[in-house]
Amino acid sequence: MKPKIHYTKPSITDLEVSYATDAARNGWGEKCYEYIEKFENKFKTFTGAKYAIATSSCTGALHMGLSAIGLKPDDEVILADTNWIATASPITYLGAKPIFVDILEDTWCIDPDKVEAAITPNTKAIIATHIYGNVCEMDILLAIGEKYGIPIIEDAAEAIGSKWYGKHAGTMGKFGTFSFHGTKTLTTGEGGMFITNDVKLYEQVLTLSNHGRSRNQTKQFWPDEIGFKYKMSNIQAAIGFGQVERIDDLVKRKREVFEYYKIKLLNVDSLKMNIEKANTINGYWMPTVVFDKTIGITRELIKDMFLQENIDARVFFYPLSYLPIFKTKTKSKDENKNSWNIANRAINLPSFHEITELQQDSVINVILKILNKKGI
Repeated sequence: MKPKIHYTKPSITDLEVSYATDAARNGWGEKCYEYIEKFENKFKTFTGAKYAIATSSCTGALHMGLSAIGLKPDDEVILADTNWIATASPITYLGAKPIFVDILEDTWCIDPDKVEAAITPNTKAIIATHIYGNVCEMDILLAIGEKYGIPIIEDAAEAIGSKWYGKHAGTMGKFGTFSFHGTKTLTTGEGGMFITNDVKLYEQVLTLSNHGRSRNQTKQFWPDEIGFKYKMSNIQAAIGFGQVERIDDLVKRKREVFEYYKIKLLNVDSLKMNIEKANTINGYWMPTVVFDKTIGITRELIKDMFLQENIDARVFFYPLSYLPIFKTKTKSKDENKNSWNIANRAINLPSFHEITELQQDSVINVILKILNKKGI
């Protein structure tokens, strides 16, 4: 059998190991938050955000942010149908209702026209997910938010290194959240980050993140409200601190991997890849190929042919409205045509930092075999 080609894995060097070792040996007592603070400060410098809170997951960061803006049962939050469930789950934790709208055909991000059409008196937030490194149409979304008095929230879990008109993904809305899962460009194994430029919101989330204990509370072990426990550990933060010191190189390498695929597939008319529009930078977390809908490619065919070559096949996200747990299948299939259609003819390509050109060529050959099988 051919050696396995993984779709992703982290880039960990002696730098991260040295920081994690130091945290494990010495990061206790008065030093128990040392690397957490270093990581938060370094991440603020990288993104340009005023405030940052390291969390145990992006899901937790989103949960606390939604709670802090006052999301209540029966409120509605609009988001793209093409999403991982982690974007929708925190909405349900608070008893609110996710409203799924379609995506744009070129960026696979939320369609602003569909957003505005879905707004009701119960709409309390709009989540803009920057999918696979592609960035949302933030100027239009922010204008919609201002017009209706609805906060725009950025799920930038997959958009480390992505920018919109010079602004980092996650810094333009009411707040932004990031994921540092082991598959991400920057990793802490598991982990996330909440960022905002709103000092009042920051203080509220900071309190929520510490079991509801305000940092201004002078009484020991005195919670001021019911909060959460989504803290990142000091050891995880030490790894993250090392990663963010290398972030420019990590993003640069992701872009190099994507560029190699793009050049090799440039003359293939039957597929499209991640887009980088004018005045944007795509962090290219996950290079993705979408086959033309006219040639009859299916998710199952793509997976089978990749697995035959011992290459990890990471499918495009299913539309959330397809999942039985949300029970909106028939209506959304008609309304969210791009979300439903693209998912069945797309694949994420291997893009780990140490991938070789030879390995990428093996991936490209599978794509060409799929097209050849369909007579293209």
